[in-house]
Amino acid sequence: MSAERERTERATFAAGCFWHVEAAFRKISGVVGARVGYAGGALPDPTYEDVCSGTTGHAESVEVEFDPSRVSYEGLLDAFWGLHDPTTPNRQGPDTGSQYRSVVFYHTPEQREAASESMKRLQTSGRLGERRVVTELKPITTFYEAEEYHQRYLEKRGQFTCRMC
Repeated sequence: MSAERERTERATFAAGCFWHVEAAFRKISGVVGARVGYAGGALPDPTYEDVCSGTTGHAESVEVEFDPSRVSYEGLLDAFWGLHDPTTPNRQGPDTGSQYRSVVFYHTPEQREAASESMKRLQTSGRLGERRVVTELKPITTFYEAEEYHQRYLEKRGQFTCRMC
């Protein structure tokens, strides 16, 4: 393991279609990697088709590897809130179903506390008006990496915004 990898931490987020979420996190200085996958459900080793069925309990998710000396977890949370509408349950843009719900999957008690505080600040900021944050805050159990054709999907196609999301 390289010295750089030893200094990194992981954060996992679900914010709708994972293609645009992955692409957005990759643009953040201090993010050294991101991969799309599935988290939060009961089915072991789910496929994209399984998750799309809406019956697995998994959400399309992005695991972010970051250097905390270059970008804070709080900075990633700020980006997360700006990437989607955290007030719509089981929906982002045209995508509907529990697999598109908003979730912060925390890896440590410190991440849980930071995410909880960040969510409270967002809710009381006035930015959302009367709408309520419905984002789930859950411990990460297992992150299942999505199929290779989903990794860097938009980048492979020369797109950096998701027209489908």
